Amino acid sequence: MNAKERIELITGGLQEVLKGNILEEVIEREGRSLKIYWGTAPTGKPHCGYFVPMVKIAHFLQAGCEVKILLADIHAFLDNMKAPLDLVAHRAKYYEFIIKALLRAIGVPIEKLTFVLGSSYQLSKEYQMDLFRMSSIVTEHDAKKAGAEVVKQVSSPLLSGLIYPLMQALDEEHLGVDAQFGGVDQRKIFTLAAENLPSLGYKERAHLMNPMVPGLAGGKMSASDVNSKIDLLDSAETVKSKLKKAICAPKEIEGNGIISFIEYVLFPISELANGKGNGRFDIQRDVKYGGNVTYTSIEELKKAYSEDLLFPADLKKGLETALNALLDPIRNEFASSPDFQAITEAAYPSEDKTKKKKKEKKIGTGYVAMKAATDEKALAEAAVEGRKHVEDAISTGAEEAIGKLKVMDGPQ
Repeated sequence: MNAKERIELITGGLQEVLKGNILEEVIEREGRSLKIYWGTAPTGKPHCGYFVPMVKIAHFLQAGCEVKILLADIHAFLDNMKAPLDLVAHRAKYYEFIIKALLRAIGVPIEKLTFVLGSSYQLSKEYQMDLFRMSSIVTEHDAKKAGAEVVKQVSSPLLSGLIYPLMQALDEEHLGVDAQFGGVDQRKIFTLAAENLPSLGYKERAHLMNPMVPGLAGGKMSASDVNSKIDLLDSAETVKSKLKKAICAPKEIEGNGIISFIEYVLFPISELANGKGNGRFDIQRDVKYGGNVTYTSIEELKKAYSEDLLFPADLKKGLETALNALLDPIRNEFASSPDFQAITEAAYPSEDKTKKKKKEKKIGTGYVAMKAATDEKALAEAAVEGRKHVEDAISTGAEEAIGKLKVMDGPQ
């Protein structure tokens, strides 16, 4: 590819590009590879929405870019403590496992990628000094505004939420890149970086923004909303169940998470495998409903759907088949790797292991109430023990009896 073709591949399908002239400066005039980073905070489990940025990362690599993936462990903790510190390290490792598996599933050579852990450089003296310098020129209002669509919003926001966007801006300098890639929901943080890094004596970067893909339940696809997304390790049966419940109104294109996923994930992945301009989406259906059909462009598919020639059930069935084909290699990699399984359990402990043990309640006679209420033997023993306490108390004098039967301090 020549310089123009590389730039077209880098920017193709993006919703917005800020300072696109930087791409031209680096690729055309300087004649070197563009350096890009994409960051993700290891909080909830990555879901199928992660296919969207991975497709663009594949394009960046095809265009000869040097790509760094930042596992932003400190950011994960700063974001209103979505991930406790004792789990962040495990989750960062889990993210590396799952992202590599995802990239391999769509045929991306991961040897050309560099994974960087945020804490590996963000705790350095130089970085911390830059953070202090940045905090001296950015107002509380601007920091809060920048993180509004990225940092979890709560009624009593923590100071950590204001530090988050400042660090994301500084990462551009300390990772030594020419551009940062992310979703359009990060635009305000990108703007903060563009406006303030030059004040610290650092160069301005380009910013590449993907569109936000709607979730299965409408609205933003979120790791915290189980109805909006499909996890990368969900079983085929779970995928089928979630797609069956997904919102997919007949003839409606806007806000349709099913169509958006096909547009921003399946067609681009098909083109990665078959070559640019050779994307396709297959739907298998009974001959009485028109038989099997193949769409070679998203425009063709949208037209058929808006004209009621393609029904929601057909669309969901086609997506189910294609998505399970993508997820099978990831599931198989997980099933065959004890290390993958171990880090998953460490990062996201089973619920029964994390439930707090309830305190044992006591009754007025002083014996411990039995928890196994359905255990007849336990109930019988408890009753005998209770009667014994009462009989012992009654067999003594009144004053001593009152002392033995006195209700214990605290609520019963």
